[in-house]
Amino acid sequence: MNTPFDPAAVVAEFIDAVSPYDPHPDDDPVAMIGVRTALGEGVFAVSDHVVRAMCKALAAYRDPEDRGVCVGCGGRHLDENLHCRDCGRLHGILGQVIAQHAARVAAAEAAQDPL
Repeated sequence: MNTPFDPAAVVAEFIDAVSPYDPHPDDDPVAMIGVRTALGEGVFAVSDHVVRAMCKALAAYRDPEDRGVCVGCGGRHLDENLHCRDCGRLHGILGQVIAQHAARVAAAEAAQDPL
């Protein structure tokens, strides 16, 4: 079970962590950021420095479930074993080994089966 967190408090903590490094701390705020959830709300006047830091942090974020794109169907639902939940393809080294083995078996069967 995940412990709920207050997004407004997280934003406030981020601002507190970034603000001391603002090269122009006396400049007027350039934006207002508002966060409202069932757990709380907050409105924050932020500097250009904080806005840029937030944008960089958001751009750098990668979801822990993001394991890439399936080369077979283009789906984004690879499980922890790199198995595509959309089309069933297996990726990575294990997937490559299985695909190569399947190709060898198919070639051997085709060579033995004169039709």
